[in-house]
Amino acid sequence: MNAIFLDTPVNDDKRRELLYRGQLLVYSPTPSSLKLVNFAREMAQEAFHPLDPETAQFHLPVERFAEILAELKPKFIHAQKSKECIQGILRELGANPEKTYFDVPRMRTSTSDDYLTSGIAYAFHPHRDTWYSAPMCQINWWMPIFPIVAENAMAFHPRYWSQAVRNGSAEYNYAEWNRTSRQNAAQFVKQDTRKQPKPEEPMELDPQIRVIAPPGGMLLFSGAQMHSSVPNNSGRTRFSIDFRTVNVDDVAARRGAPNVDSACTGTTMGDYLRGTDLAHVPEGYYSLYETQPAFAKPEEFETATSA
Repeated sequence: MNAIFLDTPVNDDKRRELLYRGQLLVYSPTPSSLKLVNFAREMAQEAFHPLDPETAQFHLPVERFAEILAELKPKFIHAQKSKECIQGILRELGANPEKTYFDVPRMRTSTSDDYLTSGIAYAFHPHRDTWYSAPMCQINWWMPIFPIVAENAMAFHPRYWSQAVRNGSAEYNYAEWNRTSRQNAAQFVKQDTRKQPKPEEPMELDPQIRVIAPPGGMLLFSGAQMHSSVPNNSGRTRFSIDFRTVNVDDVAARRGAPNVDSACTGTTMGDYLRGTDLAHVPEGYYSLYETQPAFAKPEEFETATSA
């Protein structure tokens, strides 16, 4: 990874090219991103009323906190307004809505002081989304709902952009995860026993990069980026939103970031909705993504990441 770009004035084709090379792009809030975080904030405040959502963890039994999230998060995910805001964000940042497909936005929480780190508020170990059956052309969009600080942000581990890590992705299949594990997240309050891809060798997490964006500010990164949840010791629960996009031309051409170490099966391709009419990605592409592409050779990686 070479740089962080702030409000860079490039078109969507160039933006995806930068992201596939391992760059991070940050955008200031737009009308639709602010509308989305305000909607999420209002839902969180209503769900935790009369408590402050960011500090409610200090006043509730952990089981009750998990129950509230188990009701709040699906309501946000499936709200029509959430999808409409995503469509607005794509237009405002110059993505072609006919060619850009997105998945539903998810509300994430990271509690402070190890209060709740499993199940519905899973604290993610270092990982790439491509270990979880995401295609190499997936772009992740992430934004805070409330103000964040370095102590409750997300961390990127740039040395691993081009360095493989032994991991459990070969045992992960997205369809199987949806069938057996996804729907019961709220059950795991004390410990999360669901099998997920994790590093299987020691990692050096420094140097690391933490981007502190304002509520509604957007951080874009490739699904192949190595990232993790920062151990939250801020005294406040972090609330954030993320969603993912693919460009159908990149899907068809199997264009994207180099595959360093992902070996999962299954595909998230069925999750994406077209930016115009919410149609799914044509099924003809699904079979192309049932297995990850071969690992990139060093010379291929150098070509893909050269400026």
